[in-house]
Amino acid sequence: MILVLFGPPGSGKGTQAVRIAEMTATPHVSTGAILRDEVGRGSDLGREAKPIMESGALVPDDLMVRIIEKRLAEPDAERGVVLDGFPRTVPQAEALDSMLQRNAREVAMVLYLDVPVEVVRERILRRAAMEGRGDDTADAFTERMRVYERETAPVVDHYRAIGVAIQRVDGSPPIDEVTAHIQEILAGSVAGVRTGRAGQGS
Repeated sequence: MILVLFGPPGSGKGTQAVRIAEMTATPHVSTGAILRDEVGRGSDLGREAKPIMESGALVPDDLMVRIIEKRLAEPDAERGVVLDGFPRTVPQAEALDSMLQRNAREVAMVLYLDVPVEVVRERILRRAAMEGRGDDTADAFTERMRVYERETAPVVDHYRAIGVAIQRVDGSPPIDEVTAHIQEILAGSVAGVRTGRAGQGS
């Protein structure tokens, strides 16, 4: 089962992705971590990505998809993966769909962590204060939300349009409560997740 974990900045995707991977016994695939690993190992893909990353530019969609395709071909990903951080735009989603189709695979479900803007703002600013992160400013958060609403939020509509089950999860409660809700969803959606019976809530 290939799951896409989706949500705004500060929604808790990274934390929940690790837990979902444990629940489903599938790898947590973070595109950022994969990129760093490929570069660190000096693989062909890593050598291709390194100068782009060092320049501060975004890694092209086709390269990202090739990196994910390589990861999906590894033995531990045979049963599926939890995708965290990709796709971030509709073109990326379309490129991912095409690659998966070539490999006779598909996205089975989108888990959408829905958190009000004021809650994620508070979380990010609190994290900035605790960790001393200079990039988590109020202005930076506002810009990240603009980008999210303009480029990333439409990804949910893309998957809904092609029949992928969209499972909305309230990401506002404490971490363990969110995890419990996700566990309930997964327990009830092991089979037939693309039939539409699994709650097209958003």
